Amino acid sequence: MANSEIPLLDADNRSDWARLLAATGEDLLRDTRHLVRLEADELLECATRASGGLTDFGPDDFREPFAVLLQSLEKDSKLTLIGRTLVRSELLNLLENRLKIADLVKRKPGIRDEKVERPLFIVGLPRSGTTILHELIAQDPELRAPLTWEGRFPCPPSSPETYTSDPRIAAADRIFDLWIQLVPEFQTMTEMGALLPCECIQLTAHSFRSEEFLGRQQTAGYGAWLATADLAPAYAYHRLMLQMFQSGMDTQRWILKAPSHMGAMPALLAEYPDACIVQTHRDPLQSMASTGSLLAAHAWMRASEVDVDLIKLGFAGEGMASRLDQLLDARDRHPNAATQFADVRFADLMKRPIETLRAVYTKFDLEFTTQHEQRIEAYLAAKPRAKHGRHEYRIEELGVDLAEERARFRAYQERFSVPSEI
Repeated sequence: MANSEIPLLDADNRSDWARLLAATGEDLLRDTRHLVRLEADELLECATRASGGLTDFGPDDFREPFAVLLQSLEKDSKLTLIGRTLVRSELLNLLENRLKIADLVKRKPGIRDEKVERPLFIVGLPRSGTTILHELIAQDPELRAPLTWEGRFPCPPSSPETYTSDPRIAAADRIFDLWIQLVPEFQTMTEMGALLPCECIQLTAHSFRSEEFLGRQQTAGYGAWLATADLAPAYAYHRLMLQMFQSGMDTQRWILKAPSHMGAMPALLAEYPDACIVQTHRDPLQSMASTGSLLAAHAWMRASEVDVDLIKLGFAGEGMASRLDQLLDARDRHPNAATQFADVRFADLMKRPIETLRAVYTKFDLEFTTQHEQRIEAYLAAKPRAKHGRHEYRIEELGVDLAEERARFRAYQERFSVPSEI
């Protein structure tokens, strides 16, 4: 349990060896940029070499956000030697994936003919139950969620024979093992694993128009660019990846999720006009407290210091309200909102998961089978809450006025009958 005297967002919760290695990197060379390079041309060239000489990265609309991201990483992120190494590895992974995907689509153009019909998207405030809802619906044998290892190593697409035994699964798990070694408390905040469903930000990251880069490190400049960027290319690439995954396995319908869809609903619905949207609802004050703690842990994994004010700006008070308002505005304006949106309260999901999911299925004319119910019950039995320890966080760490924040979200809570938890 965290010391109550230590500010949770400010606390350096890295392991001892991670702090030591970060300090050693600074000692070796005060400017670690020369040790681990994050330069566009060099990264593109390195990805080409790693892919065996492939040079086609697909549509060029990734290049501007890629350049903006690199600039922001250098200017804003305060990356340690470990942080630069992690970021470089992730960027090269995305670039190499793009090369492989472009090559595969050229060799198998029929991939673009794959139909993605009536996908289910789960959206909602961060830490509002989107993850557990995603995992429970994914127990339905008639639906498919992209798995975390697929998001990290998508090409070539998986096959039925190796879907749960592909060597890329172990490679993805080793990444999470490293994260836990760097920040042990991280595993109390969210369960990680190669065979768990992945968020859509892992797919849109390949377009370099994604909140994936905001959640892992401090990139204020990139965040400012993303806030006004055209997100159509991100969802076009998202569809391409689903089409590629389908080409390897028979898929009837997708179940997908990401809180970041809240601010991108017009682009999502333009790409997927027949999408079914499930919105989760939880006390926004509880969501912002938990999210702040999680983002601080992510930042400490890579940075020499953490800008708590930046976290507050995006995920407390006005920042959290803006995300919610964008989703509700898009929802209120949508002509088919009554048939394309369903609601799930976090409290209901925790108390009555089967009944809550059955209502979602009824809303969208899906069959909720006995097999699905049994698989949900077995999944929950094997997944107790606080499995790896209790995640400690306090709303006071965000330095917000509780009465002011409660008033800010009162209309939202009343509209969807969301109970207060704080």
